[in-house]
Amino acid sequence: MRLPARLLPLAAASALLTGCFSASSGSGDASSDDGRIRVAMMQPPRSGLSPLSDDAFKLSRWSTAETLVKLDKDGDAEPALATEWRQSGREWTFTIRDGVTFHDGTKLTPEAVVRSLTEAATASPKPRILDGVELTAKAEGDSVVVTTAEEDPLVPQRLSSPQLSILAAKAYEKKTVDPVGAGTGPFELTKVNGTSAATLDRYDKYWGGKAKAPGIDVKFVPDGTARAAALRSGEADIVEAVPVSQAAVLDQDLITEVPMPRTNTLYLNTEKGIFKDASVRAAARAATDAKSLVKGVYEGRADVAEGLLGPALPWAEGLRSPVKRAKAGDPPAKTITIGTFTDRAELPEAAAALQQQLRKAGFKVKLEIREYANIESDALAGKFDAFLLSRATVLDSGDPAAYLYSDFASKGSFNIPQLADGSVDKALAKAGELKTGDARRKAIIEAEAAVLATDAAVPLLHERVIQGDAARITGAAHDPRERELVTAETHVK
Repeated sequence: MRLPARLLPLAAASALLTGCFSASSGSGDASSDDGRIRVAMMQPPRSGLSPLSDDAFKLSRWSTAETLVKLDKDGDAEPALATEWRQSGREWTFTIRDGVTFHDGTKLTPEAVVRSLTEAATASPKPRILDGVELTAKAEGDSVVVTTAEEDPLVPQRLSSPQLSILAAKAYEKKTVDPVGAGTGPFELTKVNGTSAATLDRYDKYWGGKAKAPGIDVKFVPDGTARAAALRSGEADIVEAVPVSQAAVLDQDLITEVPMPRTNTLYLNTEKGIFKDASVRAAARAATDAKSLVKGVYEGRADVAEGLLGPALPWAEGLRSPVKRAKAGDPPAKTITIGTFTDRAELPEAAAALQQQLRKAGFKVKLEIREYANIESDALAGKFDAFLLSRATVLDSGDPAAYLYSDFASKGSFNIPQLADGSVDKALAKAGELKTGDARRKAIIEAEAAVLATDAAVPLLHERVIQGDAARITGAAHDPRERELVTAETHVK
């Protein structure tokens, strides 16, 4: 039988993956019924699974390393290794949960928490969540007192970041932090095979109750077609980041789409060039057709943007009011350059579609597309008239105020549109100073409106997490923040 052309890449990848989980400790072949969960992940470790790097999110998704607090769906802090906390000015006091042990059998103590937080706060470079934050920690009785250089209402949210996971003393004995056998979660990381695989076994003394699955076998599969093939062939039970192009050819009952806090936005250079004129920015905004991008480039697997913050933040939509913007003018004759990057597969195609939309409105447009590492510095230096960016909107704290400040404040460190607007700065400052809760969320939406009124940013669409779960798996997490994947409840039916 001849396979349809669109299935040939899946078939080839499937052949390459045959038996890819059979070599993992404790796992069998594709028909294995030992109850272990086989996971195909997108990105291999970049820093030996050090929690001080982005590898921390793998430790979190495997439920092996835990933090003092976790976040609910609205981004508010909930107890984890800390049971409660209180603020007094620059000091936050966290009560440490009793009865918790690390995977090496040692006890979780306030001193152990202080060790982990101090290692992170004094690391060079610091974990991203502590960028610009001066933090110290000390033990007091059954609590840990965290002090910041300036009063910070987001300390609990910061401490929810997987980059501030609490590990046993043994993790810090080497030059690089080693999480093997050093976490507190329901699964113990027992083996790491470089950048190809990892093995985790159930930790029966987990403080939150024994996990339902006996273990997890992880393979790192950077190729999206190969990951999709692993799900289709039964080689993997859970597959993260299924590409849009592959999702359509898989059994749709095995696919879950979750709105993620990531927005594709066209940033317009407000400092120089034709987009210095607000009416020209308005004309570019009016020329964009996000619905056609969602339908054509993303095959309907994305959400049209109503603002910078999408459906992954469910509170945002109900707080919005209409935004007053400048009237659209006529496009000048000068050619504009739109930059974007190849690292996210859909962006070059989306940029080409935008090019056609803008040309239809009278703009002259050329594209410049490179790998992200080779284009970021030029984008931040304002060398493009416009830049198409796929941007996470809650960063590591679960709070979008940091993203808005970074990208749109006069002194923002990621201000691609080169925006310097007093009204925006004032709105951002107000949002950043408020305590978490309804008032802060309202101020964040007011700041979003101030940004949108400038047309420095044209939000186009919100991406979705496309995850594949085999029919035999139940209880897999579908987390828009991508902090959870396999939990204590995940198991083979």
